[in-house]
Amino acid sequence: MQTIFNIINIPLGWVLETLAGLFGGNFAASVFFFTLLANIALIPLSIKSQKSSVQQTRIKPKLDDLKKRYGDDKQKYSEAMQKLYQEEGVSMSGGCLPMILRLVLMMSIYWLIMSPLTYLMHIDKSVITEAANQLSGNKSELQIIEAIRNGDINFPEISSKLNDIDFSFFGIDLTQSPKFSFDIFHDAQLIWIMPVIAFLAQMLTSALSLMMQKKINPDAPNMMGMMLTMPLISLVIGFTLPGGVTFYWTCSSLIGGIIQIGVQQFYGPHKMLSRQRLKELNKECDFEEIQLKKAASADASDESVQTGK
Repeated sequence: MQTIFNIINIPLGWVLETLAGLFGGNFAASVFFFTLLANIALIPLSIKSQKSSVQQTRIKPKLDDLKKRYGDDKQKYSEAMQKLYQEEGVSMSGGCLPMILRLVLMMSIYWLIMSPLTYLMHIDKSVITEAANQLSGNKSELQIIEAIRNGDINFPEISSKLNDIDFSFFGIDLTQSPKFSFDIFHDAQLIWIMPVIAFLAQMLTSALSLMMQKKINPDAPNMMGMMLTMPLISLVIGFTLPGGVTFYWTCSSLIGGIIQIGVQQFYGPHKMLSRQRLKELNKECDFEEIQLKKAASADASDESVQTGK
């Protein structure tokens, strides 16, 4: 799995490094614009997935008819369904591939953000492994950076390059990991803001997406439970991860959510089905026009023959 991520992340690391150079080594700014570029690059996949979803919506009444017709005969229903998909020119797995590609890329970017020593500073892997082992192992590279800055471990190969990258975001150290406590008045930390912001960003985009879905399809099932569950899970997990990760989640939620809402707006089921129906009507009109011209041409030919006689 790490090899797959390296194939993707090595070139993406160059992009992140270039952005960091453009913004004076500011990690937060480079992550924000990197996330923006990544989500813009993923727009074609989002559109393809949305189109596939619309096509599934279009043929749903016909699929329902097949279910009524064949009842519990799953084999005949499966054969009829495959035939319907072929006749309608709809791929049964058309929406899966874009989702898989998007998931792999977003997971890869997650590891890219978690690994600035590898992809941004190009520190040798053996040095990173040794530093992690001194911290009881299984530590992220952002946590290694925090430990070096705090003086918990000493690695000149790493510390010499830390001055080139600014990991602060409005005074918040994005290499820090929150340490939650219920005594929020005495133990509160500035880094707590990051998982909270990530939670609020996901809540906002989930609410807007739900409103858009209801507007497009009023009969869609209520997803309120999912809308609350996923942000809450990210909030809990966010208190176990460095601030740089939750900052990336915030950027990804806001940018990705806005782009997805835009895709739903311009490629919603009603609009796409209306465009498709308009194309079909235009084809029918063109066909009728061609037939009329052929008929007129045939009549003119018959008349000229009769006149000649």
